[in-house]
Amino acid sequence: MRTGIGIDSHRFVPDRRLVLGGVEIPYELGLAGHSDADVLAHAIMDALLGAAGLGDIGQHYPDDDEAWREADSMELLFEVADMVRALGWKIVYVDVTIMLERPKIAPHREAIKASLEKVLGSVNVKATTGEGMGFVGRGEGAAALAVATIMSDRS
Repeated sequence: MRTGIGIDSHRFVPDRRLVLGGVEIPYELGLAGHSDADVLAHAIMDALLGAAGLGDIGQHYPDDDEAWREADSMELLFEVADMVRALGWKIVYVDVTIMLERPKIAPHREAIKASLEKVLGSVNVKATTGEGMGFVGRGEGAAALAVATIMSDRS
């Protein structure tokens, strides 16, 4: 068995969609980024890549490569999950925490969980605020933390 940790953050900007775990969340701001800036998918990708010893998201999908501009992060997550599985690993469990002050995640938690489970299998989705502290607490952006557990699928 192996475990990987991923973390990502993006700032809020106007005129962008807010996408978390492949689900578009109604909000007046979105997250800035080269791709769709799905902070949750990005953290999970890094956790999976780390667990499998495959580096990080920037090595596979660099933000200075136009091929990834406006990319659908869920498609990239699917590719990363396939990379991990191709090496003989089974994705056992993914635990994620979304950190943002607004909007509230509770009304969207089950949709996010279902979206991620289509790609990953068993997933737990949590959310927290910054309690008014730091960039998250001031509502300037969002962050996500993910822990992925994989195990050898070789029999």
